[in-house]
Amino acid sequence: MGVKNKATISSPSFSLGNRVMRLIWSIFYYLLFRPSPTALFAFRAGLLKLFGAKIGTNVRIYPSVKVWWPANLVLKDGASIGPDANVYNQGQITIGENTIISQLVYLCASTHDYNNPLHPLLLAPIEVGNNVWLCADSYVGPNVKIDDGVVLGASAVLSKSTIASWAVYAGNPAKKIKDRTRFE
Repeated sequence: MGVKNKATISSPSFSLGNRVMRLIWSIFYYLLFRPSPTALFAFRAGLLKLFGAKIGTNVRIYPSVKVWWPANLVLKDGASIGPDANVYNQGQITIGENTIISQLVYLCASTHDYNNPLHPLLLAPIEVGNNVWLCADSYVGPNVKIDDGVVLGASAVLSKSTIASWAVYAGNPAKKIKDRTRFE
């Protein structure tokens, strides 16, 4: 009996040019971004912009934040990304105005097709609304949209888009546990 779906080797997920630019970004990241003093938020924002990030005003990005590829990052006015957060943005990640991404948060904007024997990469954007707070050590998975005003509790796991704005979500998987006071 023969094999129905014989796997074949496919081309790389990213072009050579993309991989070279990410290598150059890594050099800038380790030589300039990572060792920069904490107070130099504008300097780090400038480095990210140099590599294609769209950055608003008054953003705060800590030096230990890990950004996979700046060109896939949009940070709107007043947004902040705390220490040791991991922005794994193979796909686009957009962070809204006055949104706080706390320490150790993991944002993952890609996955793999587990129904294909080659497990090809699937880019799946994350969109975080305005006035959101992603608490310490929380995880947001691929293809998730978080509505305005949401709080995602510490160590919570959000793998589906939120269905209520101005609400608090917690747990694994994250579920709405209560409403939040609107303060826009």
